[in-house]
Amino acid sequence: MALALSVTPTSSSSSSSSRALPRNPTPNFRTTHLNFASPRRIHAINPLLRSFQSLQSSPFSISAIASSSSSQTTELVPHKLQRLVKEFKSLTEPIDRLKWVLRHASLIPPMPDSSKTESNRVMGCTARVWLDAELGQDGKMRFWADSDSDVSKGMCSCLIQLFDSATPEEVMDLKTEDLVELNVGLLGVERSRVNTWHNVLVSMQKKTRRLVAEKEGKSPSFEPFPSLVLTCDGIEAKGSFAEAQAKYLFPEESRVQELVKVLKEKKIGVSAHFYMDPEVQGVLTAAQKHWPHIYISDSLIMADAAVKMAKAGCQFITVLGVDFMSENVRAILDQAGFGEVGVYRMSDETIGCSLADAASAPAYLNYLEAASLSSPSLHVVYINTSLETKAFAHELVPTITCTSSNVVQTILQAFAQLPELNVWYGPDSYMGANIVKLFQQMTLMTDEEIANIHPKHNLDSIKSLLPRLHYFQEGTCIVHHLFGHEVVERIKYMYCDAFLTAHLEVPGEMFSLAMEAKKRDMGVVGSTQNILDFIKQKVLEAVDRSVDDHLQFVLGTESGMVTSIVAVIRKLLGSSANSKLKVEVVFPVSSDSMTKTSSEGPNSFRVGDVTLPVVPGVAGGEGCSIHGGCASCPYMKMNSLNSLLKVCHNLPDVENKIGGFKAERFKRQTPQGKLIADVGCEPILHMRHFQANKELPKELVHHVLSRESKR
Repeated sequence: MALALSVTPTSSSSSSSSRALPRNPTPNFRTTHLNFASPRRIHAINPLLRSFQSLQSSPFSISAIASSSSSQTTELVPHKLQRLVKEFKSLTEPIDRLKWVLRHASLIPPMPDSSKTESNRVMGCTARVWLDAELGQDGKMRFWADSDSDVSKGMCSCLIQLFDSATPEEVMDLKTEDLVELNVGLLGVERSRVNTWHNVLVSMQKKTRRLVAEKEGKSPSFEPFPSLVLTCDGIEAKGSFAEAQAKYLFPEESRVQELVKVLKEKKIGVSAHFYMDPEVQGVLTAAQKHWPHIYISDSLIMADAAVKMAKAGCQFITVLGVDFMSENVRAILDQAGFGEVGVYRMSDETIGCSLADAASAPAYLNYLEAASLSSPSLHVVYINTSLETKAFAHELVPTITCTSSNVVQTILQAFAQLPELNVWYGPDSYMGANIVKLFQQMTLMTDEEIANIHPKHNLDSIKSLLPRLHYFQEGTCIVHHLFGHEVVERIKYMYCDAFLTAHLEVPGEMFSLAMEAKKRDMGVVGSTQNILDFIKQKVLEAVDRSVDDHLQFVLGTESGMVTSIVAVIRKLLGSSANSKLKVEVVFPVSSDSMTKTSSEGPNSFRVGDVTLPVVPGVAGGEGCSIHGGCASCPYMKMNSLNSLLKVCHNLPDVENKIGGFKAERFKRQTPQGKLIADVGCEPILHMRHFQANKELPKELVHHVLSRESKR
């Protein structure tokens, strides 16, 4: 469904009647009020509707609502909803329920084409729907709607009946969960159309919130977040931050060719994370067309990509990421028998990570020591940690590595194979809390719904594992930490009806917002790859519908993701005959999160012939703003294009000019006298086994159980 909604505050009764919908002049039609208090709710209803005997005979029928006089005797919204639900549930056959929805559709008056504008669209549904709203002088809300789908139109009719003449408070109090009993049993109705209930409700509430603020003169001074709007004709940047990002999407060809030439000559592969600096990502994306050994991915794929490139003959691997990523690449290449392949970082300084630092702190060691005293125990460690941390942890507690894309399945599988297990997750506190919250939400599901997530689990097993699932509470990602309350409030006010994406590392408030959107198929919570796949899927669905549409995605992760997202969207739009489709990527960025530059002089910043007024990131320090996230990792931005070219041009490093850039093998030992490189690799290899076989390796299970037997 594509939805449209326009809003006009009502200053007088004449303003309402002046836009009234035309009445049908046919004399055989009678005019009836559907309990709609606005003059434009007056519309014609064919007498043939009286032939719908199943509705007329029901004590909770539409006719009971439709025959209400316009004397404004208000019925509470919960009571109206109860009436609709009871009538809906009284029809046991799916075909009868579908007819019930279609009969509601026939009660909505036509809407002028002038109201069906792009600005009135709401995203997330299969058919197009238009919704209008106003806040009357009596303080009551009025809504009306139309759709090119009778099913969607019928759903809108039900919601209009619920909210017409309701107070703004009543509109805002209804939750999407309250409509769950109207979601089931509709013959042949796909999930995206069932989500019409929720998407229309969210749109009604968004506009209600704005109308109330406008009437009270308290409209928040929120400015739109910067964004990139993509069509088949090109890209439009909205805001200085977006302009800075957009400039890098079309890199200078000379820079691309310089990189491609040296990569080919010296057989160098590139393994880069999604969060790279936009300049280097733009060049890498363009260079991929000329050199196949360039991979831009999440952390799960980076080491695998390095092995693939080594097998293809690459003699060096350059890693664009933080230090734990280059450590993992070095270790996995060694395990795969490619010890002769050189691995290089992009700096001779430490390229840190706040999560990796948290796992190296004494507090995390104390956490693991507590875990070692509780058997049977398994430590599930986030891949965003050093090899040294993985090695030391594995000697204390049997350990398996995870990523944001597989952590939920890893934990569920661990409990499935070892039902009495204690799981200790770390070091990301937000992700740990979000996982617990996710499992708590699963306790509200049916056994069938839980089995769809993991076939070996049911309601009882989920309830049983929750007390034995622990997470470290002192570790955060400095980027995702910035998706705090202020950013969430701004999203709620301006983007609650958009597609919301969130990384599992975001704070709980942002997580809950995206999870709510996910329930109505308007959001995703997961890894960077999950976010990319979700956006790709939604754009592809819109392309296939071949109708004019405007998709809006809020990017709830590091802004470096935009290069890969734009590349995917441009490819889909380029292959589509749908010239009316617009896709907008929104950056939740604080105005304090950018470095301002002077127009000329030593502090000016130029891309080609253009001087940028701002550049992504801050002038100094690691944070951006207490008011919200700039979503730009200062560590990742140490991986510059100049650094990449410097490393490549100096390979092979015969004169040791870039010795500090090399990712060396760990030669130090663990407390038990083993090599850190060997022990630290084991949790990663356990994860790789799980990825391939969907179960924990036998040696890891034996490790867990053998420790218990020794106690």
